[in-house]
Amino acid sequence: MKVFQSSSCGRKVKKFKKKEKEELDKTVKKIVSDPDIGTEKKGDLKGIFIYKFKINNIEHLLAYRIVEDAIELIAIGTHENYYRDLKGYLKNR
Repeated sequence: MKVFQSSSCGRKVKKFKKKEKEELDKTVKKIVSDPDIGTEKKGDLKGIFIYKFKINNIEHLLAYRIVEDAIELIAIGTHENYYRDLKGYLKNR
């Protein structure tokens, strides 16, 4: 299954350290092996899955959606203002 990321997700991943990127890679591999591992959201975020994981004991959320035979990584971040920013990004797309 093909994986690609949005520009906002890519900008945040660029700021990660090497260890953090390795944790993210492990998480993405889990999602690729089982795309339904995340929690599907309702309402404004219908069709978006959220997967929670930890990097350096800090919980991060990874938003993704399944598009045909690919997975699009939409956003990554900590819980603070996460859903507000995610809704804003999707609205402006």
